[in-house]
Amino acid sequence: MASRTYTLFRNAILAEQQVICVYEGRRRELCPHITGTNKSGEEAVLAWQFAGESSGPLPQWRCLKLANVSGARARDGRWHEGGSHKSTQTCVTKIDLDINVDVRKLR
Repeated sequence: MASRTYTLFRNAILAEQQVICVYEGRRRELCPHITGTNKSGEEAVLAWQFAGESSGPLPQWRCLKLANVSGARARDGRWHEGGSHKSTQTCVTKIDLDINVDVRKLR
């Protein structure tokens, strides 16, 4: 059974909503793109972080283990996404939902 945080991120993808949360002690503003599990079987999300706090430059892709996310909430706002992918993502190895495959191609 999926965690509450996983369900929030999954629903945000379906609605193309932003997610605000705290991860690794930093406030993040994200647009989630892919949910599923990582190679260790932990719930994970690949998201485009467009604002908030970061140890590096923004915007950029983030791989989040959802067990380490707190205070997550979805909100309406402009959808953000990264540019072209130069390599295959390895964050989510067992994909449940991918906005580019499962959501946008259905429209």
